[in-house]
Amino acid sequence: MLTFLGKRLLAIIPVLLVVAIAIFMIVRLTPGDPAAVIGGNSATNEDLDRIRVQLGLTRPLWEQFAIWGKGVLHGDLGFSFFLNKPVLELIGQRMEPTLSLAGGTLLLAVAIALPLGTLAAWRMGGWLDKAVMAFSVAGFSVPVFVVGYVLIYLLAMKLQWFPVQGYRRISDGVGPWLNQLVLPCLTLAITYVALLSRVTRAAVSEALTEDFIRTARAKGITELEVLKHHALRNAAVPVVTVIGVSAALLLGGVVVTETVFAIPGLGQLTVDAVLNRDFPVLQGVVLFFAVVYVAVNLLVDVSYLFLDPRIRY
Repeated sequence: MLTFLGKRLLAIIPVLLVVAIAIFMIVRLTPGDPAAVIGGNSATNEDLDRIRVQLGLTRPLWEQFAIWGKGVLHGDLGFSFFLNKPVLELIGQRMEPTLSLAGGTLLLAVAIALPLGTLAAWRMGGWLDKAVMAFSVAGFSVPVFVVGYVLIYLLAMKLQWFPVQGYRRISDGVGPWLNQLVLPCLTLAITYVALLSRVTRAAVSEALTEDFIRTARAKGITELEVLKHHALRNAAVPVVTVIGVSAALLLGGVVVTETVFAIPGLGQLTVDAVLNRDFPVLQGVVLFFAVVYVAVNLLVDVSYLFLDPRIRY
């Protein structure tokens, strides 16, 4: 196992290098000039040239990348062009809202999807199975921002159960923090519930056709025990795989939800960086998402060893 972990950690290096080069080149080649945004409409050509020199944008691309890459190796993602703060500091300030939203969404999605998918597989062909499949199709089809605005209208404006927008930090109290998170988490969870319930249904239904399930039933084990300890346990590998991928994608997929609910997280920071052509912030956030993605995938691979004893690396 230690050999496997060592190989995977070494494999992460070229992946992150490719991501760093790709995002650096994409950002630099995308139309838009940070100097023009900073200088404003009244800036002269001389002003713009001076700003470009101050920002280091007049250097060759390879030199700009070398300077940024050297900083990354030393734990420095650079300074924001507009906020004049370290990118790591900005990421740290915005991390709590994004992690709260992503973590709450994942917990809610797993808590709803696993029972739904398991029951749908148990009653395959019945009304519950058809309802779960219909919900899965609808959950994939409706855009997140549409779901968000509908829930805002129904639960926030009509019923007034939750606040419309904003975010309260956990330091302000667990109650206000949770109350502010319920609506955005529910909005984002619908898509992931649709995905996880569909995968769980397929995995559990396949496990229910195995011989060991018939043996368990022949021994007189209750149907609940069969589902919980035999079918769901043996369907864990594909389900955990999708949960892991969902957890990684959530951090990068909160942009729309944070925008709709005005949550000051990493998604909103990314949008602001794109609009302002804030190259260091955009590069730093994307690189951070890439690190989280490969780390989550590594944890998922390691979890297979505990979920299925037949798997060995």
